[in-house]
Amino acid sequence: MEKTAEKSRGGRGPVNIEEMAAAIRAGNRTALARGITLIESTRPDHQEQAQALLAVLLEKTGKAVRIGLSGAPGVGKSTFTEALGSYLTGQGLKIAVLAIDPSSARTGGSILGDKTRMEELARDPNAFIRPSPSSGTLGGVARRTREAMLLCEAAGFDVVLIETVGVGQSETAVADMVDMFVLLLSPGGGDELQGIKRGIMELADLVVVNKADGDLLPAAKRAAIEYKTALHLMRPKSQHWLPEVRLASALKGEGLAEIWDTVCRYEEIMKETGTLEAQRADQALAWMWNELREGMMETLRTHQGTKSRLKALEGEVAAGKTTPTAAARSLLALLLRD
Repeated sequence: MEKTAEKSRGGRGPVNIEEMAAAIRAGNRTALARGITLIESTRPDHQEQAQALLAVLLEKTGKAVRIGLSGAPGVGKSTFTEALGSYLTGQGLKIAVLAIDPSSARTGGSILGDKTRMEELARDPNAFIRPSPSSGTLGGVARRTREAMLLCEAAGFDVVLIETVGVGQSETAVADMVDMFVLLLSPGGGDELQGIKRGIMELADLVVVNKADGDLLPAAKRAAIEYKTALHLMRPKSQHWLPEVRLASALKGEGLAEIWDTVCRYEEIMKETGTLEAQRADQALAWMWNELREGMMETLRTHQGTKSRLKALEGEVAAGKTTPTAAARSLLALLLRD
């Protein structure tokens, strides 16, 4: 396979995949950023080169602690991410943050402001922050986040933290790519608990009640008790781990050591029982099937045989002249025939 490709942006000449891979392995941040840009590109030639890059780096991946962080807007995800990241770099660890920004459903644009909100962490030499648009991907996670995570691991980062858009109808995709899923909640308790979808709670390996300081501390303690009770009423994801609840104040940097101790204990238990290895294998298979589904949809939209029939069939379905199932089977038959 050809090992060079045009740069995703800037048009400043070809990129040598082997050289880029070597620079990423050496921890070069510019090369890492360019590699992620290549991965996120939708151009077919860039995608081909991105897979070549991943193939070269694959053996260097898998050693980082993968943490997913989700929570409702306003709960303080960026503040908590920066506080935890700074705490971890203070412990001598290298941390990569993949912050997913919401994309406009109308224009496709995104704010990409997480790096601006984490100014202190962005200046830390042991931290790397990459904001990426969700681009309408269900689950609040950019489609190429998994591959960006692998590049960060190849670059030698000890922890990869994926900060998602927020809790929503499909805000669970992050759980399919991380070792530990952390749900960040505010001291609301009671009423807020009623608004949290059961599915998102069932996915949580750790619940963190943020803003546990000042006048909100009593409310945070009460909320923690209520969340613990709610978790005990749900079936745990693993027989080896019961989800825990921790208090934190990202603003004051309190509770971070206890949270990290919980993460380390979780990782140790999951590794010792073989659960982590099995979980990552299942996630890789799920990733493959998701790529197949996405690839099939793209092929249906662009394949010469189905492209010409797609609009007509959509019109027939909308007019009630044929069923959605019959239309779908017709398109698949055209695709498979070729």
